Amino acid sequence: MTTDGTSPDAGAPDVADLLLDRIDALNVLRAETPEQKGALLEQIAGSGKVEQDIVRELSKPAPLFRPDRFEEAHRLMMRALEVLDRNGSRPAQLKKTRRGPLRPIASWVVQLMTRWIVKGYQNRLIDNIRELYERREANSTWGSAEHRMLRRARIDVTRVEQGFRGNPLGLPTFLLGGAVVSTIVSGLTKVVDWLFGDNPTPIIGVGLTFLIVLLGLAWAALYAAGVARRRIRLCCDQPIAALYETIGACGATPKDESYNFAIYAIVLLALAAIVVPLIGGLLLF
Repeated sequence: MTTDGTSPDAGAPDVADLLLDRIDALNVLRAETPEQKGALLEQIAGSGKVEQDIVRELSKPAPLFRPDRFEEAHRLMMRALEVLDRNGSRPAQLKKTRRGPLRPIASWVVQLMTRWIVKGYQNRLIDNIRELYERREANSTWGSAEHRMLRRARIDVTRVEQGFRGNPLGLPTFLLGGAVVSTIVSGLTKVVDWLFGDNPTPIIGVGLTFLIVLLGLAWAALYAAGVARRRIRLCCDQPIAALYETIGACGATPKDESYNFAIYAIVLLALAAIVVPLIGGLLLF
């Protein structure tokens, strides 16, 4: 004990806890049956939210929580997907204060990023709904009212699934092929060779250009995230919540990537504000 009343080993692992951990491990090794081993392991691990969710979901074996509202919720969800598919990737209305020669480019980049978020969410959502219908259909009593409703709903989703799917980028496949990639890499190589010449002027020019591009992409990512979130909320948030409520005990609803895009925008802003000037200074000096 020190003069301030604290133990000299404060902050160090408790010896008793370490001994107890070893005793627990030895008990697991000495257990004779798989059931005893499993019980001991569960005692060591304890229980958390995931385990509580498992028990709660298993306690509701019915395939549908509200079968009287399921077909209505299913129809509403299919209509919401139709509206999102038609309108989710349309060009965003930029603010009137943003005028100039770069406005068409900015509009195209925002539309491309918005399409990425919306189509990615749409693909995940239709997959999730189809898989959920398939599993609850298999969980239903054959020939019951729930089985017939889930079977019809599953057939509906399977029939329209391919129509709702889309390329998140909205670009032709050949643009993503090896020829285009090799051309871009070759061009970047030439730019790097040019940068490391004796003349510092190209370094400053390219650094400023890169800074402007990063700032523009950050703004576009943040704007597109807001546009996509608003459109997804208007079309799908309430219908998917209602559908999950009528099905019951099926976890959280699928989420879109708008929040992640906002994080990407913040990262780009940090790169533009810190990394680009730092690299430019190192290259110049």
